[in-house]
Amino acid sequence: MPWYADHGRHGLPWRRTRDEYAVLVSEVMLQQTQVARVLPSYERGLQRWPTIAALAAASPGDVIEQWAGLGYNRRALNLHRTAVATIERFGGTLPPDLVALRSLPGVGDYTAAALVSFAWETRTVVLDTNISRVISRCLLGVASPHDAAPKPVATAAASLLPRENARDHNLALMDLGATICTARSPSCDVCPLTRQCAWLAAGAPPGQTRPASPPRFEATARFARGRIVDALRSGPLTAGELSALLPGSHRERLPVYLAALEREGMVTSSGPRWRLPA
Repeated sequence: MPWYADHGRHGLPWRRTRDEYAVLVSEVMLQQTQVARVLPSYERGLQRWPTIAALAAASPGDVIEQWAGLGYNRRALNLHRTAVATIERFGGTLPPDLVALRSLPGVGDYTAAALVSFAWETRTVVLDTNISRVISRCLLGVASPHDAAPKPVATAAASLLPRENARDHNLALMDLGATICTARSPSCDVCPLTRQCAWLAAGAPPGQTRPASPPRFEATARFARGRIVDALRSGPLTAGELSALLPGSHRERLPVYLAALEREGMVTSSGPRWRLPA
């Protein structure tokens, strides 16, 4: 905690609020997206839709359009659907309950736990990638969460949870993993947990579980889908116009991509043209 007091990322705007809606927006935006990319989108999003009721009243297409630059566009749709569901089911106020939160679109175990911890300061274990890595190394003696089963990691995290000030405890572990106990080049020489770290005491053994090398991003369906949605942010386009924007390897699969995006509610068709949903 002294390390966090001196080196924590206290200036992040979502750290300075306990408003559950603002925390929700930040957590959804931060899923698999770097902080530097989220900061301007977070500020613009809250200026445009300062309350969950305002977001619910927006069109899905407007929310997807605002999501430009963040990637994983389905998160925008889920955030909008969560806002609508909160109005319809909870009277416009996010419930401070893990089970109820997990019933909302796109809100999984981590996001629900982060909400109750960071917004309501409930004593709850929060396990993102960074916290899980710190716990795996310090208490379990393995290089990463990939080398441990989820239950031992959760149990170990719960054993560290203090009776008071659990919010700052979770944020401290998160920042430690993000800035010091990093995946590839941990700065063990300046880590405040050096003397307690089981992984360092064991000689910092390499991980046993190696994740498979991902395919080149430009070859993935996610790349093609993202390019389609990004193009439609500028206005309706025909399938032919969309095809011209895709690399040759993706063009023959354009009907498949469009059908999937339409099923998910990400795009809609009007005659020969495709557009973001109204």
